[in-house]
Amino acid sequence: QPAPEEERMRESTRRKLCTLLEEGKLDDREVEIDVTESQSVGIPLLGGAGMDSMGINISDMLGGLLPKKTKRRRMKVAEARRLLRAEEAEKLVDMDAVIREALEKAAEEGIVFIDEIDKVAARGGSGGGPDVSREGVQRDLLPIVEGSPVPTKYGTLNTDHILFITAGAFSSVKPSDLVPELQGRFPIRVELQPLKREDLARILVEPENSLLRQYTALLGTEGVELSFDDGAVQEIALLAERMNGEMENIGARRLHTMIEQLLEEISFEAPESGARSCPIGAEFVRERLAPLISDSDIRRYLL
Repeated sequence: QPAPEEERMRESTRRKLCTLLEEGKLDDREVEIDVTESQSVGIPLLGGAGMDSMGINISDMLGGLLPKKTKRRRMKVAEARRLLRAEEAEKLVDMDAVIREALEKAAEEGIVFIDEIDKVAARGGSGGGPDVSREGVQRDLLPIVEGSPVPTKYGTLNTDHILFITAGAFSSVKPSDLVPELQGRFPIRVELQPLKREDLARILVEPENSLLRQYTALLGTEGVELSFDDGAVQEIALLAERMNGEMENIGARRLHTMIEQLLEEISFEAPESGARSCPIGAEFVRERLAPLISDSDIRRYLL
């Protein structure tokens, strides 16, 4: 048994180290800890419907039966605390209960959004036979949309009460080109209106990571301070609306090409020009973009 004096000194040293640890003064020190390694069990299985998820589940089950392996690693105290905290938190969570509740919530409150649904619609009036590949994808979607048990990595999910939403441009096909059974699964149809100048202007300034903020931050790394006034934003939106009306309407994607064209010269000269301020106004936008928009030969090669 250690002497009382030795025990007090050890406890005092321990409290001092705990204080330094909590204050983050030891974060840059290196320590060695035993880290639990995840077990990956590779089991070759024959292919087939549902076999992928079956292989994953078997691998998970066997991985839980095998003893956990630990590996001694050397790392900084800050990283060691993060790993140890994650390991201890994982021990406190009942993953079976979490998965069970997640499956219940997904089945009762889930929303599935299927974009580009027009890409699987067979083009009518082509004079050929049925498009087997596109129609096959649609028929594979039918039981899922109608409601059926779907095997997943975490168990079987019933899609009876899941809300399915699809979207598509339908520029070269019509919704009626989908198989009738799939059309019947989506009784509510909504047609969206093209983006107007006001919408495009809001897209330029309102999102947290809007295009204008991205380019301002990008050129800011080269010492160039960009600033767009309201007139410049409105002019960009007006020209984007005009191009969408005269060419293919690609919506807000048009803004990316226009901003790139607008700032092409500034971006090219930024590394050599050094720190400077570049205010962008409506007149500058018209000078840089109006000639490109009015020239029909050049416009054919712009998105």
